[in-house]
Amino acid sequence: MTTSTTGTGQQWREAAAARLRIARQFPAAGPGWSAVALALSVSRGVLPVVFAIAVSVTVGRIGPVLAGTTAQAEVWWPLAAAGAALIALQLAEAAQKAVAEQLGRRVDGHMYRRLIAASLSTREITPLEDPAVLDELGEAGHELRFAFRTPGAAYAGLIALVGPYTQVVGFTVVVAVVLGPWAALAMLVVVLLFRHGQRGGLRRYARVIRDVAALRRESRYLRGLAMGPAAAKELRVFGLTGWLTERYRQVYRRVLAPVWAERRRIYLRPYLLYTAVGLVGVAAVLALAGVRAADGAVDLAGLALVLQAVMALIRLGEFYPDSDTQTQYGMNAETAVTAFERAMARYAEPPDTGRAGPPATTAPAIDFTGVRFGYPGAARPVLDDLDLHIPAGQCTALVGANGAGKTTLVKLLARLYSPDAGTVRADGADIADLPARDWQRRIAVVFQDFVRYELSAAANIGFGAVEHLDDRAGVRRAAQAAGLLDTLDALPNGLDTVLSRAYEGGLDLSGGQWQRIAIARALFALYHGSTVLVLDEPTAALDVRAEAEFFARFAELTRGRTTILISHRLSSVRLADRIVLLDQGKVVEQGSHDELMAAGGRYAAMFTLQAERFADDADDADSGPQTEVVR
Repeated sequence: MTTSTTGTGQQWREAAAARLRIARQFPAAGPGWSAVALALSVSRGVLPVVFAIAVSVTVGRIGPVLAGTTAQAEVWWPLAAAGAALIALQLAEAAQKAVAEQLGRRVDGHMYRRLIAASLSTREITPLEDPAVLDELGEAGHELRFAFRTPGAAYAGLIALVGPYTQVVGFTVVVAVVLGPWAALAMLVVVLLFRHGQRGGLRRYARVIRDVAALRRESRYLRGLAMGPAAAKELRVFGLTGWLTERYRQVYRRVLAPVWAERRRIYLRPYLLYTAVGLVGVAAVLALAGVRAADGAVDLAGLALVLQAVMALIRLGEFYPDSDTQTQYGMNAETAVTAFERAMARYAEPPDTGRAGPPATTAPAIDFTGVRFGYPGAARPVLDDLDLHIPAGQCTALVGANGAGKTTLVKLLARLYSPDAGTVRADGADIADLPARDWQRRIAVVFQDFVRYELSAAANIGFGAVEHLDDRAGVRRAAQAAGLLDTLDALPNGLDTVLSRAYEGGLDLSGGQWQRIAIARALFALYHGSTVLVLDEPTAALDVRAEAEFFARFAELTRGRTTILISHRLSSVRLADRIVLLDQGKVVEQGSHDELMAAGGRYAAMFTLQAERFADDADDADSGPQTEVVR
């Protein structure tokens, strides 16, 4: 008994807390629109009671009018009042739907602003690479996409809830006036019992939905895989369509099986009890009304009014489509947004002190001293006691096997991560003491996984220095330097063509052309003040001829900048002033290409192996026809 009471009390507290969280969206919704919605909701509660009273008065006066004892005007005015109440009710319902849409959009817009602000709240990207944080972000985004589950719908639904409960109060008073307080109390108990079963069942059902959240994520992934273009080719080529369909069916059934079972447990058996109690209560009230009417204690108008009130109260014990689902599920998105904000807040990052003032406008020398960095949960650090000097105004190439720490080093330089130990200095100043945004403006980066913005070609290039997006001459100059201007000018709208087929008039580019866009973006940044250029596999998507053309102009493009080049193609890095070989987070060799080849170490072995492979490929290509003849 104690457990049951405690459980019920806990449920009431949770319900009250949920309502309070919904009500706290008032500032985002706005006082004006909220007041209008509340007035409409109250009117939707009062008008049905007015209509029932007016109709009952009309019914009660028809007999006397027909008997000639009462003037016909005594029927027309309550009938006109009923008609006016009905028309006003229809108008109020239509108006409330429109206002609810406005409230929902305002609150949901606020939620999206919170979500975006949290996503962009950190200088560093460490939290956005944490799977737990990404799960929270994905769940919040998913919840906000469903119109009937959004916080805005919950806020509008909470206000709409005032209407039905106003009706409950009104019709309960009607029953009390006509039949007495005990009859009113009986009907109120029936209504609240039905509401407890309906609303409490929905609340318990929602917990079941949350419990299968992980499976729902898998089903959403599989559905997106089947319906999206990204995997379309492989699904067909490898014959995975049947497997994917069956997998989705299995996962979806695993999601629904516990939901079906809980729905039967929550709704089926309890409702048998609720219905039995309700039938007894309603039958008792109707029987009392019949007895009172037979005794003459209740006239025809009173009987008609009681019958309408009882039927209305039974209906008001059912599901409220404008409120129940919205208020139960709508705040799931707010909960998810709050959880994401808290997850992001757990990642404290070093303060942006700016003690050293803005960075210099000349190409800096960069020094990594005793730098150690490891990803959360990793067995060992990616960089471990790294010491590296990158001379000012020269090109330094970083080479090494996958996982050696090359890209991580670049992210540390760009202050996307903070080192666990050690310092990164630019011209002797710790970059942690430089204003982060000022320092990042001095760095132009072509990341290996660069972004393909579904915007115009001009914007894709101009984002290298967003403050100078209107510099069309600079955009054209960067596109020309990247060997892409003629291609862009040939597009339907030139540089204003949207680079995505998802938009009308938009076109997509090839992988190599997109890589040139990324290069042009970095060059545009150089034209507007960047002094450090980072190229992470800048020619991975280019063919051999295009790569050769790029590196033929490499010295011209990078002149006067401190340049860091990352590439697995050692034939490309030989052009660098210095080459640094990284292994397990440390520098193992460094020097010019000629110096490293003369030393005969690991770099020389790697370069020789690649050169032999390319030579073998060339020989195979030359002997191709002869091989065909032999076969």
